[in-house]
Amino acid sequence: MTEIARSLPGQQPTGRLPADGGAGAPPPAELSYPIPETPDFARTLAIAPGILWLRMPLPRNLALDHINLWLIEESDGWTVVDTGIGTAETREVWEQVFAGPMGGRPIRRLLATHYHPDHMGSAGWLCDRFGITLDATLTDWLLARSLSLTSDADYVRGALPFYRSAGADDGLLGMVAQAGNPYAKSVGQVPLQVRRLQHGQTLTLGGRAWHVIVGEGHAPELATLWCPAEKLLISADQILPKISPNISVWSSEPEADNLALYLASMSRFQALPPDTLVLPSHGRPFIGLHRRLEALAGHHRDRLDQTLAACERPATAADLVKVLFRRPLDRHTVFFALGEALAHLNHLWAGGQLVRETDASGVTRFRRA
Repeated sequence: MTEIARSLPGQQPTGRLPADGGAGAPPPAELSYPIPETPDFARTLAIAPGILWLRMPLPRNLALDHINLWLIEESDGWTVVDTGIGTAETREVWEQVFAGPMGGRPIRRLLATHYHPDHMGSAGWLCDRFGITLDATLTDWLLARSLSLTSDADYVRGALPFYRSAGADDGLLGMVAQAGNPYAKSVGQVPLQVRRLQHGQTLTLGGRAWHVIVGEGHAPELATLWCPAEKLLISADQILPKISPNISVWSSEPEADNLALYLASMSRFQALPPDTLVLPSHGRPFIGLHRRLEALAGHHRDRLDQTLAACERPATAADLVKVLFRRPLDRHTVFFALGEALAHLNHLWAGGQLVRETDASGVTRFRRA
């Protein structure tokens, strides 16, 4: 176990992703949860006429044990939003859903909100099974295609200097070299074709109009879906009720200011009505959208203050992890923590509040301007 991947005293490594995937969850705002029940895996619960909530299990090495998928009844079958991770276990659950809640009726349309494996991992299998084309944003589909086709060797060749620059020690760098490309191991074949989703587009799903609102930061071009008739927002991972979406910087774009993108795109949801029922990918459907938006913005303001204070002396991203995280980190979670630390450092650097210097060994340190 490496230095920054050690548990805090008296605690054991969880082997799971931190609940928020990032630098601590903000305190839950005053939200209401109007649906008291939670469906069992492979079972559904009606959210509105013809709109079903399906919970799909996730692998045990992840902090979150489920992803919420959404089934919308059509006259000749179903529209499905998101797919579950690309594993045999997920396919077994889908077989139960096909025979059970879906009543043997086919999937006619499949939407993936973004490229992450729990959302797009089974897309290729579902598209092949039902002879359909995937709906997704072009950026996230292209990224999924690229990552799924990247060899272990090429992934490691890009990742090692990135994590070395972040201040990772030899133990973490060894993990990167050994693990190879983690994305390709969590998805099946990404579909070869896509039907593009764009911000502002209107779709007809289940006889209702749904408007695409694109969020950024958590993923490059994440598609959420707003149904005015039912006051429903399928928010995917962009807005979650009790945990903060992971906002990270990754090796493919090391100077990205993804936090700026996230905060800016959240303004697109401010005009939605206060009684909107938010359907998140993790956790329970809730009312209190605007309170949640403010809580998430406040969370990142607090983290930026902590980051700036920590950089009174030169600090690497690995140094900042120890400041921002007060929970166990293991060999899986530490990479999300590093990515989140870099997101906050890059945001302050882009805004001129930090300067950065890279030494002869390739390690980058940030300090207050």
